[in-house]
Amino acid sequence: MVSMAMDESVHEAYAFVCLHCGHGWEEDYEIRHSVDLAGRRRSDYFVGGLPVASPLSRASCPSCRRGPIRILRSGRVTAARSSLHLPSPM
Repeated sequence: MVSMAMDESVHEAYAFVCLHCGHGWEEDYEIRHSVDLAGRRRSDYFVGGLPVASPLSRASCPSCRRGPIRILRSGRVTAARSSLHLPSPM
């Protein structure tokens, strides 16, 4: 087994919109960047301390289970909901 050396941990937020059903959501991620003993870099994504797939590879909408998905700058979904006076999702 090759052990990993932790380089850094950063936090990033992404907004997503499903182009099929229009569902929008935002998520905050902890991204742990590391290098293994062979020198290969990797990035592991976590939400609430639990490992998740990279948001850049997400293929389906959590609402309709389809897509395609558009990734937006953080805050775009929240801003759109506020301007339309829509409630935030639970």
